[in-house]
Amino acid sequence: MLNSVELKNFGPITHLNWQDIGSINLIIGGNGSGKTFLLKALYSAIKTMEEYRRGDDQRLASEILAEKLYWTFQAEKIGDLVTKGASDPLSCSITINQEKFRYCFGKDATKKFQKISEIREPRTSNSIFLPAKEVLSIHHIILKSREQDQVFGFDDTYLDLARALSRSTRSGRDYPEFATSRKSLKDLIGGRLEYDENHARWVFRKGNQKFLIGVTSEGVKKIAILDTLLGNRYQDTESIIFIDEPEAALHPVAVSEFLEIISILASRGIQFFLASHSYFVLKKLALIAQRNEVPIRIIAEEDGEWQSANLIDGLPENKIIDESIRLYEEEVKLAFR
Repeated sequence: MLNSVELKNFGPITHLNWQDIGSINLIIGGNGSGKTFLLKALYSAIKTMEEYRRGDDQRLASEILAEKLYWTFQAEKIGDLVTKGASDPLSCSITINQEKFRYCFGKDATKKFQKISEIREPRTSNSIFLPAKEVLSIHHIILKSREQDQVFGFDDTYLDLARALSRSTRSGRDYPEFATSRKSLKDLIGGRLEYDENHARWVFRKGNQKFLIGVTSEGVKKIAILDTLLGNRYQDTESIIFIDEPEAALHPVAVSEFLEIISILASRGIQFFLASHSYFVLKKLALIAQRNEVPIRIIAEEDGEWQSANLIDGLPENKIIDESIRLYEEEVKLAFR
C-alpha cells in the first residue's frame, strides 16, 4: 500500500506532504487546484514500479518513469512539469510498503534524467486510473491513436485502461469481497459489459438483450468498467485504483452505492485514491468511516495549502464544505420565512 507522498514544485502543487495515507483516500479542492495532477503524479510513480523488470522489459527505471510522465501529462518536455517560476527542481518522494521511491529533475529535463532511486522490489500487481470521461465507446480509437499513430490526445491513463479492458474475463474462484462487489455492481446497473469479438465492439447485456455501447449511459459504462477489471483479474488485493470524479455521470443513489462497493473492496486490500469537488461524495465517505469505524483519509487544498484529516473524526473545515452548509442554511431560512 502507498503509505506517504511528498511533492515539491510539481505543476500547480508547490508543496504537498501527505503522511497519513490509508486504504481509501479522498482529494478535494476547487477547479485547477491540482487534484487530477496529484492523482497522475502518484499513478506515474506506481506504474513505473509495476512496469520495471516486468516480463522481458529491460528499460531502466528512469527511462520508464520519463516516458510515463511524458505520455501521462503530455508536455513537450518533462521539464515543463516544474512549477512555473520555481527556482528549485521538481521532486517526488513516495513510500510504498515502507520502500522509498524518489526522483527529481529541473526545467531543462527532456525525456531523460538521472536523479531517481533504485527500485528494489518491483510491484507485481496492477494499478489503474479511471478518468472522469468514459472510454468504452472510443476504446479502439484510443488504442489506434497511441499504439499506431503515437500522437498526443489520449494520455497514458486512457491507454493503460484500454489495454486492461482488452484482457479476457477469467473463470475460477474469486475473493468473497470481489464476488460480492461484482454482484452489487451488476445489480446497480442491471447487467454486464461484454466484448463482441465478431464485430470488435463493446456491448451492454441486460437479460437477453444487447445494447451498443454508444447508446448506453455514461454512468452504466463507468460502473461496468470496474466490474470488468475485477472479472478479468486485472485487479487483485494489492492493486491501487485512482478514480477522478467518482460522482461524474452518476445519480446520487448510484454514487452512494458505488462508494459502498469501494469500501468493500478496500476492506479486502485494494487501495483507492479519489479526486472530487463534490460535497455529496465527501459526506457519504464520512458516514462510511464513522459507521464502519475505519479511517478514511482526506487531503484538501485551500489557498495553495494542503491539509490532511481523517473523516472518522467528522468533516474538516473547507470552502467546499462551508458553501454546501451555507446553501442548506439558506434553504432552511427560505422554508421558514
